[in-house]
Formats: sequence, C-alpha cells, structure tokens
Amino acid sequence: MDLLNTLVDKGLRRELPTREEALAVLATSDDELLDVVAAAGKVRRQWFGRRVKLNYLVNLKSGLCPEDCSYCSQRLGSKAGILKYTWLKPEEASKAAAAGVAGGAKRVCLVASGRGPTDRDVDRVTKTIEAIKEETEGVEVCACLGLLSDGQADRLRSAGADAYNHNLNTSEETYGAITTTHTYADRVETVQQAQAAGLSACSGLIAGMGESDKDLVDVVYALRDLDPDSVPVNFLIPFEGTPLAKEWNLTPQRCLRILAMVRFVCPDVEVRLAGGREVHLRSMQPLALHLVNSIFLGDYLTSEGQAGQADLDMIADAGFEVEGAGTTTLPRHRADALAGGCGSTSAAEPAGCGTQGSSGCGSHAAGGGCGPCGGHGEQPEPVAAGAEDGVPAARTEPNGAARTDLVAVRRRGAGTDLAPNA
Repeated sequence: MDLLNTLVDKGLRRELPTREEALAVLATSDDELLDVVAAAGKVRRQWFGRRVKLNYLVNLKSGLCPEDCSYCSQRLGSKAGILKYTWLKPEEASKAAAAGVAGGAKRVCLVASGRGPTDRDVDRVTKTIEAIKEETEGVEVCACLGLLSDGQADRLRSAGADAYNHNLNTSEETYGAITTTHTYADRVETVQQAQAAGLSACSGLIAGMGESDKDLVDVVYALRDLDPDSVPVNFLIPFEGTPLAKEWNLTPQRCLRILAMVRFVCPDVEVRLAGGREVHLRSMQPLALHLVNSIFLGDYLTSEGQAGQADLDMIADAGFEVEGAGTTTLPRHRADALAGGCGSTSAAEPAGCGTQGSSGCGSHAAGGGCGPCGGHGEQPEPVAAGAEDGVPAARTEPNGAARTDLVAVRRRGAGTDLAPNA
C-alpha cells in the first residue's frame, strides 16, 4: 500500500505526514487494519524497540471539581458514583506510589481534581513529591494539577517533579462544546509554563467524544507543533451521570487506527495508551503495543483497569519487555534536547515531535492529562459526529440505553482501605 510505505519512510526520518495522509489512515478499512498496525509498528520499533514504559496514577484529590468538562466523572455536576475525598497526606500518596513502582512502574503520575492548585496546594504536592523520591530512588514523578499560575511550575520542578501533564483533549475548533469554564488557550499556556520551568511536557487527547476525523487530526497536529515529550491517548469512558454518558462511538478497530495515526504524526514521542483501553480495545489490547510504547498499570483515577499482573502478562505474551528504571525512554536526540533545555535546532531537523520547535522552550503547548476536571452550571452539548465521519454508531442495548456494564468504578487503592490494583 503506497500510503503506508510513504508513512513508514517519513516516520523513520521524523518527517511530518500531510493532513491528507493522516486522514487516510483513519479512513482505512478493517481489511487493511493489520497492514496499518504493521507499518506503524516499524516506526515504533525504530525509536523505542520493544520496550513498554509503565506508569502509575495516584489520585491525590478526587471529585468536586469546579470545571464543567463534559467527559469527566469528577465534575461538580457529575452524578457518577465515584470516590470523593480531599488531599491525601504525603505518606499516604507515597505508599500508593510504592505499590505501582513495585509492579514495575517507572513513572508515578500525581493527579488532583480542580481548576488549578493554590499555592498551599503546591506546598502539599511538593511535600508529596519529596516523600516519593525519598522512598523510591530514581522514580519519575509527573504532576497533573490543572491550570498553573505564575511560578508554580518552577516550584514543582524545584521539588523534584520531572514532568507536567495537561491535555489538549480535542481540537481547538470544538473545545468550547466540551468545556466552557476554561479555554483551549488556557491549556496551552499551562504547558508553556511547565516547559519554561524545565519540566517535560505530557499532553494528549481524548477520542470518542463524538469528534470527527478532522478534529482528531487537528488535535494531533496541534500536539506535534507544540512538541510534548509524551502524548497520552485516552478513549472516552462514558460514565453514567456525565453529559457524554451515551457516547459509545468507538470500536477496537477504530482505536487502533487512531493510535497508528498518532504514531505516524509523532513518530519518536512517548505515545501512551491511557484511559479506556480495557473498555474499548478489549481483547485487541496486545495489538496496540505495536503502536504505543507506554501504558498505565492497573487502575485509573475513578475507573478500574485490568489487573496489574494481567498487564505484565500481556506485555510478555506479545513479545515486548517492560522498560527498566535505568533505561532512557526517549530517543537520544529528544533526551539530549530535554536535558539541555532551550536550544535551536539545525535547519535539517524538523520542528515538532522529534525536536525542540524553532521558537524554543515555552513554544509547545499541551493540556491537562491524567485528568483534573469537573464542573457546574449548564452542561454543554457533546460534539455531534455525522455518519460521513466514519464514526460507528453508539453502542446501545436493544432498548436504546447506553452500555454502562463495561464501566467499573474504582473502589480500591488511594482513598480507600483496599489494596491498589498494581
């Protein structure tokens, strides 16, 4: 297939595909799916071999968020039956993080619901970072606390944070239909602040909210331009009690095509398979490992993942290996650029995923990631997707009700008396 040969060649050279090529990946048929996976797999192996990085989420503060993100079970208006609790103590968070590290996690993601942290909240998180680093030498810590104010990113970096997560989530054009209490530009600014402070940027998207193929390509190209080191790809978990509860728009095949498109557009970036993989990929999860080089281990913020041991078995059975603590995740050119901070690139190097952009540090944007979100006020209508976009019909029962039996709410780990799933 000429398209796939072209995309492989471009991916091996870190050359940006055209938007038409990216859209064509999403439009491939199920008969072509294994060819698409094999082609994107060549690009993945070029930059990351057969390594899989494991990440572990610790939900520091759950629920009661003042933002109105339609996809989120933690929005203030959410009727989802999730756990709700205020800040974990540093020793509680450190204990939760240790469970993930014991399971093989290399990075711990500290998440707190809310619009953004107060300076007192940053004090809490810095103590938690210090406790985790003291307990587990060499572990990476990523903070995900929402929109940052001036100076907060510097304080997190000084405390030992390695990265900051804030996802773009969807295209700029449709962002206002998903969230009204903050803007796409707010998210961009937060990641610029994180990068300016020397933190590694982690920013991705959520697929399955009723967006079009064009929206998906737009947000991935925006990420490419903004150049985060890590791009988490979430698949919407339609929690009952949220505005998007009936948005069952994904099939395993579509999920794989989305992941392949992301890999072609951002060939040498850590592409992370994030929330919703168990719900939407189901038995086809192992195929996704040929496209991504990073996953979350065990449970998510408010939903259950599959057992941590099942994740480890899946990785081994598919012929991959867990990335060790002493291994650098990013290819050398990216790792060197991150370690060196701001710097110009040669004219031969493409800007975007793969190098620092020509406008230097702070020129990349990304938005909230592991997932602080919530809300109040009027609930925005979800983005409508037409049949011409190739989005399959919502998964429903014969009586028209959305499937909710596939969503398991988290009842263990941080914030509970039960052991975490890691």
